[in-house]
Amino acid sequence: MNKKSYLEIFSSQIRPSCRIAIMLGLLVCASALFAQTPPNTWEVLKYSGLFEAVVERDAVALKQHIATTKKIDERDDHGRTALHVATYTANYEAMRLLVEAGADPNALEYERYDIVTIAAVANDIEGLRLSLELGASPGNTTSLYDGTALIAAAHLGHVKVVQTLIRAGAPLDHVNNLNWTALIESIVLGDGGERHVATLKSLVDAGANVNLGDGYGRTPLSLARQSGYTEMVAILTTAGAK
Repeated sequence: MNKKSYLEIFSSQIRPSCRIAIMLGLLVCASALFAQTPPNTWEVLKYSGLFEAVVERDAVALKQHIATTKKIDERDDHGRTALHVATYTANYEAMRLLVEAGADPNALEYERYDIVTIAAVANDIEGLRLSLELGASPGNTTSLYDGTALIAAAHLGHVKVVQTLIRAGAPLDHVNNLNWTALIESIVLGDGGERHVATLKSLVDAGANVNLGDGYGRTPLSLARQSGYTEMVAILTTAGAK
């Protein structure tokens, strides 16, 4: 795949990520102010060496660069390693080759995203499973929100990703710097629909604390009630939420 093809495919996969949540006087532009930033057109066109081989999906060239480079975790202008770029582009062969060559699977780029969170946000189950297999931790504190991959996936309602991270041992009750857990984000940044209800249920069934409130003491149950999310209210009530 050449650089042009990569850019065309990546652009077609971009989805709106900004949800304005006005709740109790709190305005949040979710995942927009400090969102993941995949390589843009200009960056891709400037790539050479490991980075170019990754976006070109040229395994032969990648192996050659790996054999001669002294900087397997070299950074681009945004602080991404070639492994980050491989994850953004779902280049699984490159991910394996880079980690086998010593790339750090837990490295954070400048906006503090790791490969687990990149795959989680993209709803890339195969990439997520591979990231975990390669030694990436499901418990890394990532993003400028001091969140986790689980919180990001819960916000987006990526049910299978959430379930995969739970099975991998992701911390269920991590609190980000918005004072929200994954459970709370599935409510306040969700839409109350099927995906977010299933996300919330997966977290509850896994043992997430249903009474851990936000920074103002508002519990998941009170937040679900305020939003009129009756299915979520029923799940939380059954689980003993107050």
